[in-house]
Amino acid sequence: MTKKELALVIIDRLKKEYPDAGCTLDYNEAWKLLVSVRLAAQCTDARVNVVVQDLYAKDPEVEARAGADVDDIEAIVRPCGLGRSKARDISACMKILKEEYGGKVPDDFDALLKLPGVGRKSANLIMGDVFGKPAIVTDTHCIRLVNRMGLVDGVKEPKKVEMALWKIIPPEEGSDFCHRLVYHGRDVCTARTKPHCEKCCLADVCAKAGVEA
Repeated sequence: MTKKELALVIIDRLKKEYPDAGCTLDYNEAWKLLVSVRLAAQCTDARVNVVVQDLYAKDPEVEARAGADVDDIEAIVRPCGLGRSKARDISACMKILKEEYGGKVPDDFDALLKLPGVGRKSANLIMGDVFGKPAIVTDTHCIRLVNRMGLVDGVKEPKKVEMALWKIIPPEEGSDFCHRLVYHGRDVCTARTKPHCEKCCLADVCAKAGVEA
C-alpha cells in the first residue's frame, strides 16, 4: 500500500469514527478564531474557550479590540500563558485588521501570514474553517499521528509535515482530516499514555503494517 492509498483508507475510517469532528475552538466570527488560535499556543482549547468570553465581553468588535490597551488584554488572557506576547500580537493584529482590511480577516494565505502571531498552522486553520479552502493544520496531534501511522517518516518539523501531506491528502479533505486527527489523538492515539491500539479503527493499517515509499 502506498502512502497515498493509506491516506485514503485512514480518511475514510476517521470519517466514520468522527463524523461530526470540527474545530474545538469556539467562535462565531473570523477574527475571534484568529484571536483564539493565538491564545491556544501552549494552552488547551478548553481553557481558551473560557478566557475569550471575558475578552469579548469587554470589547466585542474588532474596532474596540484594536483600541484596547495591551495591559488590559494581558490581564484577561494571562491564564492562557505567555500573556504579554499574546496580548501584543492580538492588539497589533486587530489594529491591522481595522486599518488595512476594514475589520475583516483576509482570505489570502500570504496576507494571513503577515499578521502578528500568525504562522502556517493558524493561517491554514482560518483558510479551512472560515473560508472553506484547502488547508492542512499541522498541530501536535497531526504531527504525532501521521508519523505513527506511516504517512510521513520521522518528520517532525510542522512545515515539512504539511508539505508531505499535501502530496497525499486530497485538498478537499485536508481540513476535516486534521480535525479528526485531533479527536483521535485525544481519545485513542494519545501522547502522554500508551496509545490505545486495541480500540483503534486504524490498528490493522498503522505503520507497523508496512508502507511503501
